Formats: sequence, structure tokens, C-alpha cells
Amino acid sequence: MREVFAIFLRLGLTSFGGPVAHLAYFRSEFVERRRWLDEQSYAAILAFCQFLPGPASSQVAMALGRMRAGAGGLIAAFMAFTLPSALLMALFALFLDGIGDAASAPWVHGLKLAAAAIVAQALWLMAKSLTPDGTRRVLAVIAAALALLLPGVTGQVGVIVLGGVAGALLLKPDGVAASAARAPRHAPWLLAGFFALLLLLPLLAFVHRDLALFDIFYRTGALVFGGGHVVLPLLKEALVTPGWIGESDFLAGYGAAQAMPGPLFSFAAFLGMKIAGWPGALLCLFAIYLPSLLLVAGGWPLWQAVSHRRGLRAALLGVNAAVVGLLAAALYDPVITGAVGAPADIAIVLAGLGFLLFLRIPAWAVVAFCALAAHLAAVLLH
Repeated sequence: MREVFAIFLRLGLTSFGGPVAHLAYFRSEFVERRRWLDEQSYAAILAFCQFLPGPASSQVAMALGRMRAGAGGLIAAFMAFTLPSALLMALFALFLDGIGDAASAPWVHGLKLAAAAIVAQALWLMAKSLTPDGTRRVLAVIAAALALLLPGVTGQVGVIVLGGVAGALLLKPDGVAASAARAPRHAPWLLAGFFALLLLLPLLAFVHRDLALFDIFYRTGALVFGGGHVVLPLLKEALVTPGWIGESDFLAGYGAAQAMPGPLFSFAAFLGMKIAGWPGALLCLFAIYLPSLLLVAGGWPLWQAVSHRRGLRAALLGVNAAVVGLLAAALYDPVITGAVGAPADIAIVLAGLGFLLFLRIPAWAVVAFCALAAHLAAVLLH
């Protein structure tokens, strides 16, 4: 468990670039470097977490921690990956007036360019492993096209479902299936707890102000699909309109969250700090992540208990190919479209990708290079 905490703490301090980049960092760390699992197993975790509401990259971290060190590893991975950005966001709330607009700084733009290079490297290496034949390459291309044509959670989940159906019909799994993992008895109870809180908290919100705040963030974590950026309209409606927080503070905190390492959901710590100080920061952070903790701890063991079946294994091959397509679509939009514009941007991304693929420079060093290069480009070109 100490190993899990230490590794994810480092990732929580250095994983810039948003959720798609986080998944690339995880792949580099746990598939390529430490070999905790293979590409197929990692893609299976990715596909499972794409079905869940909430922050996919944080859920993947939880699943990886559980795989390595059980329930304690799940909690350790969650805390270590989340706390650095949560602490920074809470401190930003305290010193908001003196920090300025961090999100518009050139070095923040460099972090986005680093994300493009890191995701491109992950796409290249995952495609080599998960789409080794023509059928799966075609599935990946179709998945990428559908994901771009149907953006949002509908297209994302639909692509995974279609990949699974195509895999079951067209692909044959190799080798002998591993023996079924036995789901722990508490797994269904955790899922039941997820739904019970979703139903009961709105009724309890009238009892106390803290319960009302907890309900807002729990509902957000339980119902938001499509990534961390979707929380903006949900939380804005739930907090700004009723007067929990001012609109200018809300937008300033959301802008600063783009410059932080780790998950975007740590924005909850900023909001809680502005509303009710340190107790509010802890309450809101725990509430927004509790749905993911329950879903991963309860749902992943149940999935593993049935995933040994031959039909599901074939479907999983198709899902893995679809995941490659989803990553390709995400690389284009929003990673490239949101970061790469000027010729200098293209040069920085290509240099970073070259460092990763050919010189095997660590991802954190490439992040530092891109941030510095973007700052220097801004100085020289303006």
C-alpha cells in the first residue's frame, strides 16, 4: 500500500494535461515501466471506467490501486492522486485576489502541448498492442470516426458497446481463459449504497446546510458523464444561481483548475473552501468522489467475476480496439484542437513526441520541456 501511495502521489504532483493525458501517464507508469499489468488488462480497466459516471482517470487510478493492494490500495491511490491538486485548489481559494489569472499563462499552454505529445505516444504504443490485425484496426478507425461524429457521453458509450458487439461477432480470443475471480460479498452492498445515497440525500438536504452541500456534490459526482469539464454547467447551476458562491469566484477557480496537476474534480476543494473553509473543502471533495469510490470498489470485482467467459473475452478484444479509436478521437479533439495552433506549437509537440518515442525521456521531463518552450516562444514571438 505504501508503494501505491508513493507512486500515485508523484503522479498527482506531475500529471498535467487533463484526463486523457492522465490515462497516458498511467499506461507509461504501470504497463510499460513497472509492468503491473499488460495492455489488454489496462484497456479493460479503461473500458469499464468509461461506462461509469464521474472522473474516468481517477476511477482508473482507484482500479489500479485495488488491483495492486486491495481495498487499501484503492483508497491510497485515490488519496495520493487527488490530494496535491485539491490542496493547491484550496490554497488558491484562500489567496485568490493575489494570484491572478494563472490559466492564461504561456506555461499553462505548454502543459496542453505536453498533453498532446504524451497522448500521441500512448496512442501509438497501445495501437501496436491492441490492434495487431486488420479487423481490429478497422474497428479502431470506425470507433474514432463515430466518436468524432457523436461527441459526448452518448457517442463514447455507444462506441464501446458497438466495439464489444463487433468483437463478439468477428473476433476469436487466443489462449485459455484465466479462472474466474470471485467477487467479494460486500461488492453488491457497495453498489446498493451508491443508489441509496442518490435517493436519500435529496430528502436529507432539508435537515442541515452541510447535508444540502453534500447532496449537491454527491449528485454531481454520481450523474456527470463525459469527463471533468461537464461539471462546470452542473455545479454552476447548483451553486452560483442559489447564491452559495459568486460567479466571478466560480469562474476564476475553474480557470485555475486547468493549470493544476491531477484530476479536474479537485475543483470541488476550491468551491468548498470558498463556501465553508477547510471543513467545506474536505466535505465537498469527499462528496464528489464518493460515488466513484463506491462504483469502482463494488463494480470492478463483479465485472472480473464474469469476464473469463469466452464470449465476453471476444467482446473485450473489440472493446480494446474501440478504446484505441476513442483515444485517437480524444487526441484530435479536444487535445490537439484545444492546444495546437501556431507553428511553434506544432514544433514543440513534435519535439516532445520525439523525446518520448526515440530518446525515452520521462514524461515529467517532457512536461517541463514543453512548459519552458511555450514560455520562451511567447517571449520571443511577442
